[in-house]
Amino acid sequence: MIGKTTEFLGNVKTELKKVTWPTRKDTYGSTIVVIVLVLLVAVFLWAVDSALSTVIRMLLN
Repeated sequence: MIGKTTEFLGNVKTELKKVTWPTRKDTYGSTIVVIVLVLLVAVFLWAVDSALSTVIRMLLN
């Protein structure tokens, strides 16, 4: 069991050396894109919710 675990961790270390990690600039850019998209979706959902609430309120009155 210990031998397999040691072998597995060795393989993990080898594979991690092959990974191309994003630069700080890439990470920053991706983070900004995600934040902007989340805000846009939030505003869109708020607008749809408000519109539907208004329509339902008008129908029920």
